[in-house]
Amino acid sequence: MPVQTQAQEGVVFEKNIEFSNPDNQHLMLNMARPEKGDGPFPAVLCIHGGGFRAGTRDGYDGLVKQLAARGYVAVTVEYRLAPKYPFPAAIHDVKAAVRWLRANAAKYHINPERIGVTGGSAGGHLALYLGVTGGVKELEGDGGNPAQSSKVSCVVNFYGPSDLTRSYGKSVDAAEVLPLFLGGNVEKERPKHLLASPLYWVTPLAPPTLCVHGTKDNYVAYEQSIWMVDRLLAAGVDAELVTLQGAGHGFGGEQAKAADAALFAFFDKYLKR
Repeated sequence: MPVQTQAQEGVVFEKNIEFSNPDNQHLMLNMARPEKGDGPFPAVLCIHGGGFRAGTRDGYDGLVKQLAARGYVAVTVEYRLAPKYPFPAAIHDVKAAVRWLRANAAKYHINPERIGVTGGSAGGHLALYLGVTGGVKELEGDGGNPAQSSKVSCVVNFYGPSDLTRSYGKSVDAAEVLPLFLGGNVEKERPKHLLASPLYWVTPLAPPTLCVHGTKDNYVAYEQSIWMVDRLLAAGVDAELVTLQGAGHGFGGEQAKAADAALFAFFDKYLKR
């Protein structure tokens, strides 16, 4: 059963809301929303990282509360993890979350035309993937609300990879993580690595995208964000790269403040206009 708590003044925070049930897994989300106002409010979907094999949605509880205080309905979601559930299960799950937000727009006072997505690391990859595959029916899965679209209005990616074929040798754990997600390394499963790489799905229909990346990231090379932003710009898509000099995989202190400020500004620009 959902558990509702008062996160802070003006914000309602609710945990353990089921949004999809593939393979009897009962996938849950946590939601923060403005306590007052009829909306409709823009929405933001937050996707946790963890190398596609770990992590929990609770890591973004703080961010969804901050977003709710700024006038968004924000959710942080779980998804099925590798190696038990390899690609494309995670894609199916986050797409199901977008469809759930649209299906429940009236209940939660959401504007279904203003849904953004963000994530870090593996979650950043999934956020990018949502952005560039919004109209690809073959990737929707069967996670519920099939009549709804999984398209998003904008993407904020924190240090997620865009090209999995070029992650090996540039990442301290790609050779361990990616075979679990994709069923083998790039020599064995190159077509699947290409299929799972957001870079190769870019079209002029992609939504505005912000990438935030540190230059000293040993897990996902900084150039991964350069490639994505360059490809989006070449396709005529609004795209920005925020470079954090000397930052690694994950931000703290002033770097975290700069990253958060960029995220809030980007969502305000594209979801509140």
